[in-house]
Amino acid sequence: MNKISSPGAWAIVAIAAAASISILSGAAEAHHSFAMYDRSRTETLTGKLTRFIPGGNHAQLIFEIVGPAGEPMLNESGQRIIWGVETGRSATIAEQGVTVESFPEGTIMRVTLNPLRDGRTFGVLAAPIIRCGAEMPQGGCTEETGEAFLQGRD
Repeated sequence: MNKISSPGAWAIVAIAAAASISILSGAAEAHHSFAMYDRSRTETLTGKLTRFIPGGNHAQLIFEIVGPAGEPMLNESGQRIIWGVETGRSATIAEQGVTVESFPEGTIMRVTLNPLRDGRTFGVLAAPIIRCGAEMPQGGCTEETGEAFLQGRD
């Protein structure tokens, strides 16, 4: 068994240990718990994609809520209602057909999600995303008028 006897060697070991702990704790913190989402509730929303954010741990789709004819829905202040949904890893969802190219800005989609517990307009995917193209189909964005992607987190 080798012994570390010089003070300089101990300093290197201490720095390496501290760096390892820092890296590992950062990785653990970056991947959060799903406790922040209310898994007992689901919201089904139809919207127009405004931004696709690929990510290493999770991708996010940001969208504005639209009405039956595809018109933007407004809140009490007259502003568009914006929601976001967290999906799986970008690489994983890309294998299932969900990419920046297949879901360009302006895509009409229906999303079922578990919302945040604190009431903010964001959630985690709870059922397949229905992609309905650039225009709202007659009868709305449904399984019959669109194409299903992903299967939710469970």
